[in-house]
Amino acid sequence: MQQGGNAGRQAGRRTVLKAAGASLAVAGLGATATACGGGSASSDGTVTLRYSWWGAEDRAERINKTIALFEKKYPKIKIKTDFQPYPDFWKKFNTQASGGNPPDVFQNAIGFLRKYDAKNVLLDLSGQVKAGNLSMEGFRAGLEKFGEVDGKLLGVPVGSNSLALVIDKPVYTRAGVKPEQGWTWDDFDEAMTRIRDRAGRAGDSGMYGVMYLYDLYLRQNGKAFFTEEGLGFTEADLTRWWTKAEKGVRTGLFADPKKVAQIKPKSALSAELAGSEFTWDNFTVRYTSEGKSEYGLAPIPTTDGRKTGQYLGSLMLSASKRTQHPKEVAQFIDFMVHEPEVAEIMGYDRGVPTTQAQFDAYRPTDPVNKAIAAYEESLVESGVLEPITPHPNGADICEAAFLRIAEELGLGKRSVADAVKQFFTESKTALAG
Repeated sequence: MQQGGNAGRQAGRRTVLKAAGASLAVAGLGATATACGGGSASSDGTVTLRYSWWGAEDRAERINKTIALFEKKYPKIKIKTDFQPYPDFWKKFNTQASGGNPPDVFQNAIGFLRKYDAKNVLLDLSGQVKAGNLSMEGFRAGLEKFGEVDGKLLGVPVGSNSLALVIDKPVYTRAGVKPEQGWTWDDFDEAMTRIRDRAGRAGDSGMYGVMYLYDLYLRQNGKAFFTEEGLGFTEADLTRWWTKAEKGVRTGLFADPKKVAQIKPKSALSAELAGSEFTWDNFTVRYTSEGKSEYGLAPIPTTDGRKTGQYLGSLMLSASKRTQHPKEVAQFIDFMVHEPEVAEIMGYDRGVPTTQAQFDAYRPTDPVNKAIAAYEESLVESGVLEPITPHPNGADICEAAFLRIAEELGLGKRSVADAVKQFFTESKTALAG
């Protein structure tokens, strides 16, 4: 990801990934049609595959360049492309999938794997690995396992990121705060107080709706936001978390959610309402292009001084079970995750490249992207990374509910007790589907 022209896309991607994709609720699919969907083949043996993703024009320009490379190597495989903003993508995909005609290959996120596997939409790519059409070798930090669910390979990661604390470096310096690996939540609370008192600014943008920060906190304490079956925490757990968030706002440690809402799509950090913000490491580019200060990446606070609960998340490529051309789809995915020149074109647009070959091929020269790469390397070297729990069917609806209800809580439209009750009510319905 480069600066300047990417600010619009970054804002859109931030909406997506702030809640690990901020997975928008998608209406349930009906029984999948029996007719074959997917690409086509011409009389001369040329195969056409349909490829869909979400993103903006600049991502499309990059992807189209990578497709041109692929078609040069595989002249008998043509790629027909389609992209939309995130919410529109899933609306269209749901319509296509319910009609038995999803794209052959498409961008995906972990919150949708079990959902669409349960609807019989996703191709298990492990057969193509065995056939030699797709290699799962050479991935960084165990990312080859990221798209596996119940023994099936339902997605192949194309870019990784991990949650971080993005800080306004001059503000932290003025406050005398220097976050280091292994600092605790008590240290974090003290830092927020120092920033408020010494720098005259809220310490952080707040914890209401950052679902994946809460997930890390739960993981630090032997739980997780999701288990394979459902939610991995109780109403009492969430009550404590949101009560702390509310107290932080009331005491000026966290930014006023009403002010944060007013300056959207600009972030509270770049708008100088807060000294830091929990988000995904590769979003540092967004703050740099949007704000006037210098921004850096700080470690996640811990409960015990060691365990951060972190993992590498990822966008991925998945394939339709309906495709008439599974071999060609596998070859396409293989090319997109292993070809070094693809990484040179894409940069960090979808996160840090997941294979070592692509990671080595694109070494950023600008300070912001260099810091992102260094941050992820530090996570690997420090040994804090853990596997992510595969999300249950209905997780995307839970994520959307968490984000929406947390915002209502922050804006004073709900009490903590009401917000917690509403979230569990909606999640119970979503996960029972």
